[in-house]
Amino acid sequence: MPDAAPLLDPDAVLLGIDLGTQSARAVAVDGTGRLLAAAARPLTGHRDGPRHEQDPEHWWSAVAAASREALAGIAPRRVRGLAVDATSGTILLADGHGRPLTPGVMYDDGRAHAYTDRVNAVGAAVWDALGYRTMPASWALPRLLRLLDTTQPAPGTRLLHQADLITWRLAGRPLPTDTGQALKTGYHLAEDRWPEAELAALGVPSGLLPDVVRPGTVIGTVHPDAAATTGIPAGTPIVAGTTDGCAAQIGAGALAPGAWNSVLGTTLVLKGVSSRPVRDPAGTVYSHRGPGGTWLPGGASGSGAGVIARRFPGADLDALTRRAAASFAARGPAAVVYPLATAGGERFPFRAPGATAFVLGRPADDAEHFHACLLGVACVERLCFDRLDLLGAPVDGPLTLTGGGARNTYWSQLRADLLGRPVRLPEHDGSATGMAVLAATAEGTRLEDAAAAMVRIRDELPPDPARTARLLPVYRAFVDELTHRGLLDETLAAHARRKAEQ
Repeated sequence: MPDAAPLLDPDAVLLGIDLGTQSARAVAVDGTGRLLAAAARPLTGHRDGPRHEQDPEHWWSAVAAASREALAGIAPRRVRGLAVDATSGTILLADGHGRPLTPGVMYDDGRAHAYTDRVNAVGAAVWDALGYRTMPASWALPRLLRLLDTTQPAPGTRLLHQADLITWRLAGRPLPTDTGQALKTGYHLAEDRWPEAELAALGVPSGLLPDVVRPGTVIGTVHPDAAATTGIPAGTPIVAGTTDGCAAQIGAGALAPGAWNSVLGTTLVLKGVSSRPVRDPAGTVYSHRGPGGTWLPGGASGSGAGVIARRFPGADLDALTRRAAASFAARGPAAVVYPLATAGGERFPFRAPGATAFVLGRPADDAEHFHACLLGVACVERLCFDRLDLLGAPVDGPLTLTGGGARNTYWSQLRADLLGRPVRLPEHDGSATGMAVLAATAEGTRLEDAAAAMVRIRDELPPDPARTARLLPVYRAFVDELTHRGLLDETLAAHARRKAEQ
């Protein structure tokens, strides 16, 4: 029989670091999942049309300050590990000493469109084998080619993903990146290698790319110089992290096959667990590597809670929620909004770069309009699950809701009702919490065991069958309208209708 997994020391402190778009956050969590401290520092960037950049030195100073605050007053002997996540696809070029040569080119920088045709022609066989088929301009590899063209780097130049800069500074030397970050730079996840022939044909110099390991691998320890700057004890193990979306999934404890985490922020991101990669002919779903040989399929929508910020700037959202709930209880759903939150069209559950928002129905006032937006996000979420089901992904396991949108209990209940399935709300969520859970594996604990010990569920919301019956006709009309507008293919539409009738 295999040895039993090591138990987590309740006295242990694990540090999770999350580099987001707007802030760097650090959390200190003990071995039971109790949040001991959290700190954040703002990040600012430069946006100009399709350009979106940040100063990498600001990432480091923000992480250092947040870490110092989060660990203040905690005995150094208790700190057992740390892990770092970052936005997926944010990159820069650095010299051989880790000094940035370029700004950090953010995950949504849109200046690499001229490179996608070449990337997708040269790498077609690899991208097809990995299931996502084509790379959009927002992925890291097209933006790397643009950086190489515009900077003409000297020998010794290194590509760094956002988290790689932080781990280099923490260790005082370059460390491997993780498979989650490397995916959008073209890493062959199925064969655990860089596709050297294809990258060479694209003009990526040999030696530019980092070594790659699986998330959860111990890759180094904190150097004394970094300890003095960050307050993290020297010698603390550094565990390879992952992308912010996968980190949030770990923080939600969604690690068993069939389990899903739905992150509702500006946009909606779904991440699940499967025993095999999920391949999508339309390229809206792609799979990361997961623990224990699993795969983490998912997709990122262009729709989400950002529609609320756009349509109700400065509004009292709590008051609007109360009025919207009362209106629905009295009269039912008056309308539904297709809730695009970005200007780049839709990415998941279907790909439609030219998609635009619309309102189906006639909301009588701002409360009904607000409810139509809440319901529209729920409809997109259900359609995402219908697409995943159509592709053969396991979708019937536990569903956890996280992100800013999940803090609105009425909205979470509305989502449960339309989905017709219970949803779980964790006590603490977020990518930084997921990194604290991942850091707990530094001493040999399996990730699933660490999550079982550290992820606390504060509430579970079962669906109300009567409300589900009232909402499903709206969902069917929503699907019909998307189909009528040429946004949704008939195969997915027919599958969604069948599921709604069951």
